[in-house]
Amino acid sequence: MLLLVPNFCGLRHVRGILCRSFSSKSSDGSQYCLNSVRQHDYENFLAALLLPEACRTDIFAIRAFNIELAQVGVTTTREPIAGMMRLEFWRDILNNLYGDQPAPAQPVARQLHRAVKTHRLSKRWLRQLIDSRDDLLQKPGFNSIAELEAYAEASNSALYYLTLQAAGVSNIDADHCASHVGKGEGILRLLRGVPFLASKRQVLLPRQLLATHGVSEEEVLRGCREQKFKDIVFDLATASHQHVEHARELSKKLPRAARTALLPLVSTSSTLERLRRADFDIYDSRLSTRDSLLPIKLWWAKTRQRL
Repeated sequence: MLLLVPNFCGLRHVRGILCRSFSSKSSDGSQYCLNSVRQHDYENFLAALLLPEACRTDIFAIRAFNIELAQVGVTTTREPIAGMMRLEFWRDILNNLYGDQPAPAQPVARQLHRAVKTHRLSKRWLRQLIDSRDDLLQKPGFNSIAELEAYAEASNSALYYLTLQAAGVSNIDADHCASHVGKGEGILRLLRGVPFLASKRQVLLPRQLLATHGVSEEEVLRGCREQKFKDIVFDLATASHQHVEHARELSKKLPRAARTALLPLVSTSSTLERLRRADFDIYDSRLSTRDSLLPIKLWWAKTRQRL
């Protein structure tokens, strides 16, 4: 029964931040970014609400920027040239952000401009977010888990390097931990996206895994739920879990600000457990519903400072 007290307080705390965030009107793009992350990346939205107010708005801008890039691949799968043009637009925006150009009119770009100037964010990591999507447009799919991990590092871990910068954390161990957080989450994102990608006639699962388990791309597109496909899901979930465990071990020696910045590790770990309970059936309907306890889990992890 004692656990009910902190759990209730944690939920109330998250709701309080949420209400204050939505009640504050803004014309500089911050509300647009917050709404975008809330709609398209809800789990990371919840984690960001628990960040210090000094960097919270700017981290929403980073996440919203990532969403803009991720949607390029979703909406231009059959027209890669159109996708490349949109990515080039963001390259131009990024170059302007680091020059003496005024803040762009586009709401995400305007808010990202503020984040870059406030926290001196590394252009390298922002550029890597763009380049990783461009590479995937030009060469769809992965041959091996190692290639998938490299993509997750470029497209996902970079987000956590930027989050640490915005939170004022400069620590080699924190960067190492962030790398594993991003890779674990990135692999899981691919798994969770299998049904949606299949509906778009796309298969991004590592080809070596498909061959090893005797699963054809056509079977994936048809929504295969046989044991041989569950074995592929298991292998990828295991790879994700290994990164989660490495990150959790590294997090024990990190400063408080770094652990708070890496709270999404809790979401990844929780989703992997839900996948295990579903017997690694990625089409299980329970996986398509939100984890109603996630706000409490995130708050409790922040309170205990244990990821």
